[in-house]
Amino acid sequence: MPFTRFSFCFTALACFAAVMCSLQGAQAQNKLTLSDLGDFKNAGANWHIAGTVKADLTQKNTLNYSTGVGVLVNLPTDAAQDDLFTNLQHGDLDIELDYMMAKGSNSGIYLQGRYEVQLLDSWGVLNPHSGDNGGIYERWDDAKPEGKKGYDGHAPRQNVSRAPGLWQHLKISFQAPKFEGGVKITNAKMIGVTLNGVLIQENVELSGPTRGAVANDEVAEAALRLQGDHGPVAFRNIVLSNYNKGRPSLTGIHYAVYKGKYVVEPNYNTLKPMMQKAAPIISSAISGLPDNEYILRYTGMLHVQEPGEYNFSINTFGGGGTLKINNATVIPFSNWRGKGTANLAAGDIPFELSYSKYIDWAKPAVGVSIKGPGVREFLVSDANISTGDDADPVLVDAPDNIILRSFMDLPEGGRVVHAVNVGSPEKIHYTYDMDNGMIVQLWRGNFLDATPMWHERGDGSSRPTGAIQYFGKPGLNIAKLTDANARWVTDTSNAGYRAKGYELDEKGRPAFKYLLYGTSVSDATTVTENGQGIHRQISLQDATDNIYMRLATANSIEDMGNGWYLINDQSYYLKLDDAAAAKPLIRGQDGSKELIVPVHKSIGYSILF
Repeated sequence: MPFTRFSFCFTALACFAAVMCSLQGAQAQNKLTLSDLGDFKNAGANWHIAGTVKADLTQKNTLNYSTGVGVLVNLPTDAAQDDLFTNLQHGDLDIELDYMMAKGSNSGIYLQGRYEVQLLDSWGVLNPHSGDNGGIYERWDDAKPEGKKGYDGHAPRQNVSRAPGLWQHLKISFQAPKFEGGVKITNAKMIGVTLNGVLIQENVELSGPTRGAVANDEVAEAALRLQGDHGPVAFRNIVLSNYNKGRPSLTGIHYAVYKGKYVVEPNYNTLKPMMQKAAPIISSAISGLPDNEYILRYTGMLHVQEPGEYNFSINTFGGGGTLKINNATVIPFSNWRGKGTANLAAGDIPFELSYSKYIDWAKPAVGVSIKGPGVREFLVSDANISTGDDADPVLVDAPDNIILRSFMDLPEGGRVVHAVNVGSPEKIHYTYDMDNGMIVQLWRGNFLDATPMWHERGDGSSRPTGAIQYFGKPGLNIAKLTDANARWVTDTSNAGYRAKGYELDEKGRPAFKYLLYGTSVSDATTVTENGQGIHRQISLQDATDNIYMRLATANSIEDMGNGWYLINDQSYYLKLDDAAAAKPLIRGQDGSKELIVPVHKSIGYSILF
C-alpha cells in the first residue's frame, strides 16, 4: 500500500487560519446583487449581466447566456476587452464566489489590481503550475536572463478544477501589504485560497505585484480587478468581506492562579491566589504553574474601536473556561472550546477570561480569538494552542490503480460501512458502497487521508483529499418498478440484493459483482480519456422486465440533447453512452428530480466533472 507520512503539529496559527479562510460570520460582508453593473467602475462593453450561462464543450472560448440578473459574464471581443474594477477599495479582503470557465479560457482575479489568482480551464491537468487554475501567477522582470524572467509563482497544491461550463467555488483570504510612514513593513499575503472545497494555497507571502498588475507600486488600498482581456468567464454569488476597521486590543492585563480542580467557575471572592502578576499577553506559558488542577484567571480592558457585534472563540485545551465582557458572561463555562457573541460600544470595556486545567494528560493551552464588523478573526492570545489531535497524518497516494477498504462518513450524515475506495493515477477516485451497489461519491485530486483509520486506536474511516462530487444517500441504483412513475425501491432485501465481491482487470481496476432480482450483475467503472471523469458499464446476465437504472438524483436535471444531461445546478455532466435505445425519463420524486432509464441487458454512462 503506497502512502506518505509527515508530521504536522496543530498550532493555533493552523487552527485559526482554517477559521479565517472559512469566511463565515464576517459582519462586513457585501454580496453584490449583480442586477446591473453598478458595483463596478466604467464597465466595458465586454461585461454583461445575465440570468443563466452555459459553455459548449465542443467550442473553445464560447459562453452562451440568457437575459436576467444574478450572473456577471465577460465576453471579450477585438473591440471590447476591458478589465473590470470594483467601486470598493480594499485592503485586507475575503472574497467568495462561483465562477465558470469556457473551454480553453483564461482569466484572473487581481487583489488590489496587483496580485493575481489565476483562473484557467485546467480540466484534467495532472501536474499544475503557477499559471494553472488556482495558481498565484508569477512575477516578471525583463532584466533577468531568458528562462528566469518569470519568478515567484506558486502552483496550487493539487488540481481540483472542474470542467468548462460547470460552476466552481472559490474562496480567497487576502492580507494587504502594511506601511508605516510610507514605507512597506509587511508584504502582502494570500492567507488561504480554497477551490471547490480544497485548500490549495496557504500563507503565501507575495514579495510584490504579479505579472500583468495594474501598477508595480504597492498600496494600502485599491480596487478589486477581474481580468477581461483574455477569455470568456462568468461569476455569481460574489461576496466581499472588507476588513478595514481597527482591531480591538487588550490593555492592563493581569493574571491570578488558584490551585484546585474546578469543573465549574468558582466564586473568586472566596479564593486566595497562589500567585498573581501583570502580563503582556494572554498565555498558558507561565513559569511556576502547577502541573495540573488549577485555574488561571485573566483580567484587563478591551479597547474597542469599531462598535458592533463581535464573535469570540476560546480554546481551553485540557479543561474548561469562560469569558466575560463588561462583567456579562459571553461564553459560559464550557470544556475545551467555546463560542459567544456580544454587542460592544466603542471604548474601554472590562475583560475577563478563566481557564481551568484539570485533565492531567493534556498540555496546558489557552487561546482567544475575536472577529467583528470590518475585523478579520485574529488571536488576542499567544499561539500556544493545541487542538488535541497532534497526529501524524497518513496520506494515501494513488500512483497506480489502488483499492482501500474503510468506513466512509458522508456529509449528509450516515456511514458507509462496506466502502471500497478506488484510486487512479489520473487523480479521479470514487467510493463504492458494497451494501447497495452504488457509487456514493467521486472526487478529483489527491486520494485519501487515512489518519482516522490509523491514528491511535482509530475508528476505521478514511476521507477524500480532493474536490468531491456527492451522489446522495446510499441506495440501490437498479430496481424493479411496476411502471416508470412508481416510487423508487429502498429495500435491498426485497430486491434479493447480495454482494459477491469484485474482480480486477489487467490494470487492477475492479468490476463489482452482485445478485439482484435473481440475475447476476457486473458493475465496472473506468476513468475516461484525459482524466475528464468516469465511465460506468453495468451488465445484467438475465434481465427481467421492468428493471430500471437510476442515473441521478438531484435538485435539477436538464436534458441538453443527444444523451447529455446537466445535473444539480451545473455541478456535473452525465452522458448516456449505451442504453440499447431505451428512453430515459426525468421525473419528480419527493421534491427532487430523478433521471431513470429502462435496462434490458446492459447500460453505460459517463460522469464528467
